[in-house]
Amino acid sequence: MDENTIMKGILDSYPYPIVFVDKDFIIRFMNRFAKYHYYQERGYASLIGTSLLDCHTNEESRTKIKKAFAGMQKNGKEVFVGINIRNQRMYMQGVRNEQGELIGFIERFEMNLQK
Repeated sequence: MDENTIMKGILDSYPYPIVFVDKDFIIRFMNRFAKYHYYQERGYASLIGTSLLDCHTNEESRTKIKKAFAGMQKNGKEVFVGINIRNQRMYMQGVRNEQGELIGFIERFEMNLQK
């Protein structure tokens, strides 16, 4: 079994949406929960290969994404984005290659346990 098959299996097992975006803000990967959320529930067409910034029509959202990514480049810390309509906490988390270079980030979701 190759490493890509293993990694895809791991990411598809995570019970919330995960979207990988490269450093040019191009969506490169979505786990199965992200595909379901964006394609089935939200009605988007294929997002792989498109700019994340094009998905956000609000300039304030685009600026927030760019600023968060710039922060990750400097300090490597994940960024809390907010809480969505499903009461899930949304984060942007940097992804680095084996040389430690930032190659992009994931948008990930998790349950919000605060009431």
